[in-house]
Amino acid sequence: MPIYIILSKLTDEGRKTIKQKPERMLEVNKELEKMGVKVRDQFAVLGQYDFVNIVDAPDNNTMMKMSVELGARGSVQLLTLPAIAAEDFIKQLK
Repeated sequence: MPIYIILSKLTDEGRKTIKQKPERMLEVNKELEKMGVKVRDQFAVLGQYDFVNIVDAPDNNTMMKMSVELGARGSVQLLTLPAIAAEDFIKQLK
């Protein structure tokens, strides 16, 4: 299954929500699963982005729908990157 990296930046509204209810992060993960996106790993980070998620999804269309759904809520901005495992990258170059 394809792997994607999602860099997330909270909006002001998102920061208010996460401060009041930090477990909201885990609730969103369950919502993602219902959309066909499985969270492999999730990290809170310092810097330009607030979270880094590594996820599995069947295809780009699934990721696009998830991104539009979450973005429409107004609490987060996403940057989604398709990822290629290093071993697969090497095989493709040979």
